Amino acid sequence: MVRTASKNELLPGTLDMLILHTLTHGAMHGYGIAQQIQTLSDEVLQVEEGSLYPALQRLLVKGWVKSEWGVSENNRRARYYTLTPSGKKQLGIEAENFERMVQAIAQVMRTV
Repeated sequence: MVRTASKNELLPGTLDMLILHTLTHGAMHGYGIAQQIQTLSDEVLQVEEGSLYPALQRLLVKGWVKSEWGVSENNRRARYYTLTPSGKKQLGIEAENFERMVQAIAQVMRTV
């Protein structure tokens, strides 16, 4: 589950988009992905392990990310994830859909 500082959940599918976007910066292990999302959101978004790893597995199955084992900065064995070309394409689709949803919600909220 991805939570905001006020403990609200994100829209379904948003976590996949955030992971795909985070991997545009290069290969990362799961903990690094979670930390990057938290850092880039100014500590507002917190990705829980129980949501992150199933999402990564789902992205692997869909072919949007690939993984390989490596050694982390703590000298521990870690699975590193990278974005595939189809994942990059999917990120564009996800970002477009998200932007459309945000605009629609904003439009409704402006209506009196």
